[in-house]
Amino acid sequence: MTTLDLHADPVDLTAALVDVQSVSGQEAALADAVQAALLAQAGHLEVVRNGDAVLARTNLGRPSRVVLAGHLDTVPVNENLPVRREGSGDDEVLHGLGTVDMKGGDAVFLHLAATVTEPRHDVTFVFYDNEEVEAVRNGLGRIEREMPEWLAGDLAIVGEPSNAVIEAGCQGTMRVELRQTGKRAHTARAWMGVNAIHALGEPLRRLEAYEARVVDIDGLTYREGLQAVRISGGVAGNVVPDEAVLAVNFRFAPDRSPEQAEKHLREVFDGYELSVVDLSPGALPGLTAPATAELVQAAGGAVAAKLGWTDVARFAALGMAAVNFGPGNPTLAHTREEHVAAREIRQVTRVLRDFLGQ
Repeated sequence: MTTLDLHADPVDLTAALVDVQSVSGQEAALADAVQAALLAQAGHLEVVRNGDAVLARTNLGRPSRVVLAGHLDTVPVNENLPVRREGSGDDEVLHGLGTVDMKGGDAVFLHLAATVTEPRHDVTFVFYDNEEVEAVRNGLGRIEREMPEWLAGDLAIVGEPSNAVIEAGCQGTMRVELRQTGKRAHTARAWMGVNAIHALGEPLRRLEAYEARVVDIDGLTYREGLQAVRISGGVAGNVVPDEAVLAVNFRFAPDRSPEQAEKHLREVFDGYELSVVDLSPGALPGLTAPATAELVQAAGGAVAAKLGWTDVARFAALGMAAVNFGPGNPTLAHTREEHVAAREIRQVTRVLRDFLGQ
């Protein structure tokens, strides 16, 4: 079994984590190494295992609790293992699967778990499985069902890559389908049929004319988006189609509830059959929460809106403020060219150490 040195430079720890392959559903070896390291090197923490997730926490009786959460899994290998290191010092760059998404963030959290023994907040560390696959398999969902007290806190920090800048909250996402029906006919006698694809013309015109809302929440700007993402239909090259489906994705600001988002889409597409096929609620930034304000101060006051969706929404649904904060450029996630700068790993470590108070 791989031995992890949690007291090492978190850059070196990142490299060690990357070299333990942990594609979704295959996290056991890494979870074993994380669990063993925490038990051996962080005796001040209570450590438990849940499936291939490892959880640890302080029990110091502090008036507030912060949850640091990072997933252990990666997308499939794409000729980007083992880790490759270039340069030195803060100019060093680590290349390889998971360097960005999100073993750099995991390394920071593991290092802090072992080295910050008297934090000003009680701290819970959650290293979970199956984030990169369908939501029903996400380890956070299992933990919420089986050990909900381990996810409770005043602030959740998810170590997803954010260019070492705090990204607060996240947008919600909803996917709907508009289904049109018609009547088949031979295209040589098209007047005898009703073309279901043509019937999507008006919904597409509404999408083209749609003006997305821009909203300010806690001083952060969230830009909504409504886009057609797929059209399906057609029978054969000489048949008038009798069914067509338009798929539309709505990215909505976190001040809308899922119910409000659905109501809005039904208004936009009034007169058309609409069904919701996928939904993930957003998360408000929560910058006014005391613990969040402390974190922002420790980071020098810089904070941005998270425009995509991350697991911060799961914590927000539990009534907590939640932010993304981790090293790495998120646009590199899931790519063969994934790489992270040592400077960002150390910067995130410094900020969180200052925030935790040791």
